[in-house]
Amino acid sequence: MLHINDLVYRIAGRPIFDRATAAIIGGQKVGLVGRNGSGKSTLLRLIEGELQPDAGSISMQSSARRGAVPQDPPDGPQSVLDCVLAADKERTALLHEAEHCTDAARLAEVHHRLQDIGAAAAPSRAATILHGLGFDSAAQARAVGEFSGGWRMRVALAGTLFAEPDLLLLDEPSNHLDIEARLWLADHLRRYRRTLLMVSHDRELLNAVCSHIIHIEQLRLVSYAGNYDRFERTRRERLERQAAVNARLTAQRRHIQAFVDRFRAKASKARQAQSRLKMLERMEPVVPLVEEHEVEFQFPQPDRLAPPILVIEQASVGYAPGQPVLHDLSLTLDMDDRIALLGQNGNGKSTLMRLLADRLRAETGSVRKSGKLRVGYFSQNQQDELDYDATPFELMAHALPQAGASRQRAQLGRFGFSGPRADTKVGSLSGGEKTRLTFSLITRAAPHILLLDEPTNHLDMDSRAALVEALNDYEGAVILVSHDAHLVRLVSDRLWLVSDGTCRPFEGDLDDYERSVIGGERMAQEERPARAEAIAPAPEATKRDQRRVAADRRQRLAPLKRAVEQAEKEIARLEAKRTEIAARLNDPALYNGPSEAITTAQKDKAWIDRDLASAEERWIEANDAYEKAQSLE
Repeated sequence: MLHINDLVYRIAGRPIFDRATAAIIGGQKVGLVGRNGSGKSTLLRLIEGELQPDAGSISMQSSARRGAVPQDPPDGPQSVLDCVLAADKERTALLHEAEHCTDAARLAEVHHRLQDIGAAAAPSRAATILHGLGFDSAAQARAVGEFSGGWRMRVALAGTLFAEPDLLLLDEPSNHLDIEARLWLADHLRRYRRTLLMVSHDRELLNAVCSHIIHIEQLRLVSYAGNYDRFERTRRERLERQAAVNARLTAQRRHIQAFVDRFRAKASKARQAQSRLKMLERMEPVVPLVEEHEVEFQFPQPDRLAPPILVIEQASVGYAPGQPVLHDLSLTLDMDDRIALLGQNGNGKSTLMRLLADRLRAETGSVRKSGKLRVGYFSQNQQDELDYDATPFELMAHALPQAGASRQRAQLGRFGFSGPRADTKVGSLSGGEKTRLTFSLITRAAPHILLLDEPTNHLDMDSRAALVEALNDYEGAVILVSHDAHLVRLVSDRLWLVSDGTCRPFEGDLDDYERSVIGGERMAQEERPARAEAIAPAPEATKRDQRRVAADRRQRLAPLKRAVEQAEKEIARLEAKRTEIAARLNDPALYNGPSEAITTAQKDKAWIDRDLASAEERWIEANDAYEKAQSLE
């Protein structure tokens, strides 16, 4: 499928790849990993043809289609669904040609090709992808330009997935997704029938999807079989073996050199010394182990406060008077709490974080906190607010004006900004370095609570591991919003679910929540025991009682089941009608008759396609409702 041969590429004279070679076989799902700045996104651009290598070659099958998510998200008045449908260039072009074609033979060819590529089912397939990425039916009909940048990036991702290229190139596809959409994406990519090359720092996504890993290491491409966990284990074992071989070779060299140095001057041992010198020359050279620099995270420890440090009672909060985003909030925080917020994007997780950070005031209810409480707040867009013309030291000096230069530099050093790095312009820093600088600034006063809203978006695997270690060493409270399920599992010990306009504790772990999402269950966790108690028979219930409970359950589900069956019958009827019309359009005799007959058949097919798409959408909604009701039972 794809061959990279002796690739050489430089940026402003700095080598990014030097004789890098790799091969990807058709159907493989490959994760491309490496440190930030190692060239992952650059390699994707080289494969797409946006950049040209300085030497070497990148080749793939001539008939294969490449596809990547556009860097600029779509915009404008076009509906979300139409925007995704337009991503299939061939279908769009054929439909346009069918509307304006006057040559009967060519028109028949166009309709035959449309049938071959499943053009009629395209709206349903596009709607399914959009639904998985968080767009309900109403959202799919809205104009793309009405959505925020993150949601428009989801539209761009949906369009790329819908086009189904032979080689799918994805660069951090889960960055703008909540856990619900990430679970859907992992399942979709796992079932993707073609070839995938994906850059990601999402360990769980790489583990769920990838059959192979390519690691960018010392300007080369090193291939490994298996998912990310297996890659880490295999690479660690390889480095350990290499270190052991190096230690053995170094000891042998030292022993031989000591003999030579000791006996070279003695005539009786001169021959043996010369022999050992030749042995040194023939020995395998020691391969240097290039250790990448260790990423630094170290949060300053706060002083202890008596619990609780923050209490919210019956509060509501929003951005406009009388229009709360969240209401009925009653929550308590202690310094030992490690809490992750769950819930779909747009449910109010960031709003709750702003309330906790005192960036928003409660409209009703109360928020009580310790008078000595200090809060460190990391927002999604905070690093964009940094002064790019200043240096980290200048920013820290402004943030800690009463502290001396030694303390200011010590705080920067906790996050890897020692020596010259502290005096580098912020605009020259990488995304990961800006994130670490933001951490350094928000923790300068040793906060009692860390509020972290998507802190890993610009961090590579090593930086994420360092962040996990630092958070686990930190002695204050942590409230976390993150699409990185691996981070959530390692850092949090409690979960709060933000849904239905409020926030409640979720009595379970992340696996329980993911299972509820996969099963279509979207209810607050605390409602589950009451519902189960109401439906489940008591221990002393008789068989007659159990049969009655089962009959009641069937009666409750019957209308939803009938809606699914009716939608299926309607789809079957419309598909039969579409097949009949397609046969008419493929019949050459039609094009020898009056033009009105051709126009009528084309209009009939257009109406059937539209009705079929609507019926399929109704089936999706009915089936979702039925499955959700089953899970609640």
